[in-house]
Amino acid sequence: MDKEIVLKQLQNIVGNEYASNREEELYIYSQDPGASKPRNVDFIVLPMTVDEVQQIIKYANKEKIPIIPMGGGLTLSGLIIPVKGGIVMDMKRMNKIIEINEPSRFALIEAGVSTGQLLSYLNNNYPQLQPPIPDAPPSATVAGNVLIHGSGYLSQKYGDHGSMINGLEVVLPNGDICKLGSCSVSNYWFSRGPIPDLIGLFTSSFGTLGVITKLSVKLYPKPNFRDVVFGLLNDPKDIPKLLLEITATGLAEDVLLGMQDKPEWMKGYIFVMTYVTGETQEVIEENTKIFKKVYKKGNARFMKPPDRMRTIYLEKPIFAAGAADYRKGGGFEYVGAFMPLEKVPEAYIKAAEISRKHNIPPTIGSRLMSGTHTIVVFFSYSFNRADPKDMENARSALHETNELALNLGGIPWKVELEGQKLVLDKMDNNYKKLLNLIRKTLDPNGIMNPGNWEVTEK
Repeated sequence: MDKEIVLKQLQNIVGNEYASNREEELYIYSQDPGASKPRNVDFIVLPMTVDEVQQIIKYANKEKIPIIPMGGGLTLSGLIIPVKGGIVMDMKRMNKIIEINEPSRFALIEAGVSTGQLLSYLNNNYPQLQPPIPDAPPSATVAGNVLIHGSGYLSQKYGDHGSMINGLEVVLPNGDICKLGSCSVSNYWFSRGPIPDLIGLFTSSFGTLGVITKLSVKLYPKPNFRDVVFGLLNDPKDIPKLLLEITATGLAEDVLLGMQDKPEWMKGYIFVMTYVTGETQEVIEENTKIFKKVYKKGNARFMKPPDRMRTIYLEKPIFAAGAADYRKGGGFEYVGAFMPLEKVPEAYIKAAEISRKHNIPPTIGSRLMSGTHTIVVFFSYSFNRADPKDMENARSALHETNELALNLGGIPWKVELEGQKLVLDKMDNNYKKLLNLIRKTLDPNGIMNPGNWEVTEK
């Protein structure tokens, strides 16, 4: 590969300012905020239009150069760091909010639109509507969140954020544009059925099947009032009973659990945050009374939090853990697993043991998705980015956590390379064969984020 020829071709497509192989710019894209080891990047390119994305992919396919699509770069598990070099395609310039459909409640946006951008736009122009929001900085892209089965605000009521996709526009590895969902038949991006649902191929596939350029996500009515009811549990074994009691009321907007050893006053407790909404403050007060009784029935006790704590947990998105600040160096790995409810207590207990074994203050949490049908349990590992041994320690903790999740019957979420191998080892052989067949059919030259979800032929 003649890098100067490749660079010139990319610059011809997007302009000289938006394609680069300068060392100082490649460095930024060679790592992410998590604990994954840096990897070499050959080029970065920032397309502005779907046509430019097509041209880049067609050229890369012809020359067999890997393409790695990137949203906000905040997955923390190295999913946008090239395994085999190539071109990182940064989508941030494709940031148009194309349509807000009030009657059908969806937003049609480009792939570079951030969660903060969409939230701000709705607040200013459609204050009666709200989007799903992950527990991530506002610079995280909407596409990046929903395409990894993200969770967060509104998950308890409506499921993981991937289930809130109505439609996708995808540029396939050969450069063809494909529309999925109702938009493949209709001018309206309002639904993903009732036709064969191919959208799922592109969720949690980590850019290995194509590049998403547009998407439609569901919006929801915004209540007039919102509050959070805090509770405390002493024993993780009481989590299933309490969550079943909470969700049985049908009154919870969201439910978030958390356990951490820092600050010291939080040690030994599991914090329960149940979000309530209503059209009047009186409704909020009535719902709060109900959940005080529910907490008692579920072996938890009501807690009146400090005003500052309450304010933090009512923010969207939530930045409450602050685990990266507990240690020098600012490193922070945030991973998780989808778990069946009955295995959540054991996940809490054993994950805390893993953290303490590695001298990392335990920071564990979970969110409900569609009631108690699925729980995402997340684990935070802080580390000193300036200390290679400390980073390796965090990677060891992550590996053990992935093994724990799989042994408990869960599935690691937004999983990094080593974790992907663990998942594939557990995976049904015919599922792997089908996945491999789809990848080879769509991407025979293997240019789409190679190294991820790679099935080893036996």
